[in-house]
Amino acid sequence: MLLFLTGLAASTAATVLLSLPHPGPAPGRGPEACVPSGHDSRGRSSVDRGVIAWEDDTVFDDARSYAVGQWTGGGLKKVAFRPDTASEFADLEWNDTRSSGGDWKNVLARWTGRPGTDSITMNRHYLDDGGARGTAAHRRRVATHELGHALGFCHKSTKAGSIMWADNAEAARFGIDGITAGDRAAYHRLWGRA
Repeated sequence: MLLFLTGLAASTAATVLLSLPHPGPAPGRGPEACVPSGHDSRGRSSVDRGVIAWEDDTVFDDARSYAVGQWTGGGLKKVAFRPDTASEFADLEWNDTRSSGGDWKNVLARWTGRPGTDSITMNRHYLDDGGARGTAAHRRRVATHELGHALGFCHKSTKAGSIMWADNAEAARFGIDGITAGDRAAYHRLWGRA
């Protein structure tokens, strides 16, 4: 789930982040810490026997396609992605909502693990053209982040660059538009190498 920080929290976070060096994966480090806690987990993913079969009910096909390309490029081949078929259940459904209230306030998208088919819900209120984050770059970044959750990755600390930062605006500010070397290393730790 990607959130925006508002008010004093945003001001404080921006002040702290401005004093940090540009994020980047540190050589030789272990897995990046999850925030606030936890760890990356195959068991908390949409992967079924090495595959995520997806069903598409989103208007953001470009963002979905970009995200899949990010998580399958450059040797990331342990998890395959494909559209579902008539003879199988989808592991993941891409869908949309248009909401700015309740638990969707300031939320761009959300991966939800559930019995049966998991979902990635993109929030058109913010992501449609003219919305607060209504650009192709934001939609692609958000879809890549949420697909990372479907792969079992948690929100990462800002100590290293990662598409799995919880704050989309900060990822954009630091030029994180897709998976990073740290994300690639996390993938190999969780899923292995091809």
